[in-house]
Amino acid sequence: MNPTPYPELNTLFARLLAGVQTTLGDALLGLYLHGSLAAGDFDPQRSDVDFLVVTAGELEAARLPTLAAMHADITDSGLKWADRLEGSYIPQAALRRYDPAHASHPALRVDGSFDVDFHASDWIIQRWVIREHGIALVGPDPHTFIDPVAPEALRGAVRGILREWWLPQVDDPFRLATSEYRAYAILTMCRSLYTLEHGAVVSKPAAGRWAQAALGEPRAALIGRALTWEPDTLPGSLDETLDFIRETLERAEV
Repeated sequence: MNPTPYPELNTLFARLLAGVQTTLGDALLGLYLHGSLAAGDFDPQRSDVDFLVVTAGELEAARLPTLAAMHADITDSGLKWADRLEGSYIPQAALRRYDPAHASHPALRVDGSFDVDFHASDWIIQRWVIREHGIALVGPDPHTFIDPVAPEALRGAVRGILREWWLPQVDDPFRLATSEYRAYAILTMCRSLYTLEHGAVVSKPAAGRWAQAALGEPRAALIGRALTWEPDTLPGSLDETLDFIRETLERAEV
């Protein structure tokens, strides 16, 4: 199995697939990669490793400790990128279209913890990415499980994320104190603007390159620094970053 150009990632995915198959048995319908790996802009230094498990039905609570233990074993295995795995277990009926009334599912968090989490409206966007670009480790084409996601649904999801997550940070920007989060914020604004304009989703780097051309200076320089960000460097000042967030909120009419 070689779903990616990275041999060590492929080893990790073989371990993940074996663990999920052993733990879930016939309840497993599919295992898919998404995020930057599916979009083709995976950054070995920064990117998380996103996966989705599709199950036949809701997983019983008694099964979750076994899944948590399986993931803990993988995290502790020493395999490269094992500590960057992040994924969800969603039953096929709930996956077909986003419904906030049925959006709490077991999830492996990027910090290695495992629990049932509410999946917010960004999962409208995740569904689009998985449906259009998901990489199957096992299971049918993801179109089988996910209905088409309309461009206006994507735009609405972006506006919801901007309103619920980013608007409060304008007045309370403590997360933006770190250079990594600042770079993440800048590129997230680029991707938000791209989706609002085109009704589709691209990776953060691709959106950043588009936004440089679309917005020009001084945004292009700020975005360029975010695209080439390295640890212990600042992509831009706090004021520059907040100003870009405000502009994005205004363009989104949030």
